[in-house]
Amino acid sequence: MNTIFSKILKGKVPASFVYRDEKVSAFMDVQPINPGHVLVVPNQEVTSLAELDEETGTHLFRIGHRIAKALRESSLKCEGVNMFLADGEEAMQDVFHVHLHVFPRFKGDGFGWQFGNDYYNLPERAELDRAAEAISAALKKIGS
Repeated sequence: MNTIFSKILKGKVPASFVYRDEKVSAFMDVQPINPGHVLVVPNQEVTSLAELDEETGTHLFRIGHRIAKALRESSLKCEGVNMFLADGEEAMQDVFHVHLHVFPRFKGDGFGWQFGNDYYNLPERAELDRAAEAISAALKKIGS
């Protein structure tokens, strides 16, 4: 892989690091949603969550959680925090190296989510049950 994150981790591109350990690194996003926007990435070069080992994935979110707490304690404007991870092109992943966005939110910041056309058409319970069964079966298959 030769993503911008790989180049950052190898020291070929400068970054403002917030945190580093043997499993993950966290640095400032150069195109932030709001000041304080941090990216948490595994040091291992992986494209998707399916490729990421569970221990590193857990650690990635643990560090994201700590950064969210730090944003609230910092001098930066922060009335809330969003955490976002896009896994796959259709999920809006644009850099194909797993990364967790952690960014502060505040009233009037101008950022928002857009729901699809069917968002307010609530599914029937049977449809929810079928989806739950499919996910439960897949969890058993992968050993959870």
